[in-house]
Amino acid sequence: MIDVLVVDDSLVMRKLIISTLEAHASIRVVGTAEDGHQALQALDRCKPDLVILDVEMPVMDGLTALDEIRRRDRRLPVLMFSSLTQRGAQTTIEALTRGASDYVGKPTQMNDLNQALQVLQQELIPKVLALGECAQAAKVKALPSTPTLRGVRPGSQATHTTRLAGSASLEAVCIGVSTGGPVALVSLIEAWTTPLSIPVFVVQHMPPRFTQLLADRLSGLGCMPVHEPYDDQLVQPGHIYLAPGGWHMTLERKTHGVHVRVVDLPPQSSCKPSVDLLFNSAAKVYGQQLLGVVMTGMGHDGLQGSQSIVDAGGEVWVQDQYTSVVWGMPGAVAQAGLAHAVLPLQDIASSIVRRVQV
Repeated sequence: MIDVLVVDDSLVMRKLIISTLEAHASIRVVGTAEDGHQALQALDRCKPDLVILDVEMPVMDGLTALDEIRRRDRRLPVLMFSSLTQRGAQTTIEALTRGASDYVGKPTQMNDLNQALQVLQQELIPKVLALGECAQAAKVKALPSTPTLRGVRPGSQATHTTRLAGSASLEAVCIGVSTGGPVALVSLIEAWTTPLSIPVFVVQHMPPRFTQLLADRLSGLGCMPVHEPYDDQLVQPGHIYLAPGGWHMTLERKTHGVHVRVVDLPPQSSCKPSVDLLFNSAAKVYGQQLLGVVMTGMGHDGLQGSQSIVDAGGEVWVQDQYTSVVWGMPGAVAQAGLAHAVLPLQDIASSIVRRVQV
């Protein structure tokens, strides 16, 4: 049973969320709060596996409450509940980069409660189940004394400081990430103190508008500019290209260099943008000089693309289970035997720098 604390200043919205959650046999609402201050008081009393946290509330807003929750517990899943307006999107990006696990947009048609319930059932339940199950697993799992690194492909001898035998110098890094991704990307970008000598391409599962806001936020945190690219943009070293929400990002080599293609194709594995499509195209462009990194996220997007990178002679790394919010995407790659290395989040940025310098 996944125990949930619901925090929202609207009585109607709290009842709607509770009705949605308690209709599922594996979810139990153990407490409610009307503002961030009440939520903090309820944490010790209710001991939830997950918190659903509204953004705009009186007394103490969601961002302030989130910061305090993170000071108390770095791993408790916090699912932000916010409007999808421009203002709501900006606040959501702020929350995600400050440690929120994921978000759910509030139903826009509150005059139709049946439709609002349907939206919540489709959007809220899968995320609560995934985050809650991961939180419960983390509670019972014995924590490692030190982060571990392991090669899971037969014969691979990946380490923090040496490349795999026979591997080529890198020309590009491609990163795929979803649930928990914004804070993971913040960790990477803040750790890079000098620009990389190669380009970085990122697919973060996120809707339109949100990706541009995320790119702007990330650009202000590190030493490399982060772009939401336009179609046929020429790739430059030392730049990060974040796939626009609602579109796919692929790569194409032309006479004067590699170009980003922003294409409107059907979703792949229910994802748009798709990690698989980026990895597939990058493997064709860069071959053995490509590093693919699959980080925290639900589902298995990136699995097929990782196979393409390995088939082309490139390398694939994944984030480890302990530091992932959800070990779906990286776990699928590791369990398929495609990962050359499994790394904790705090080691990925420095390992990329060392790998680029080889």
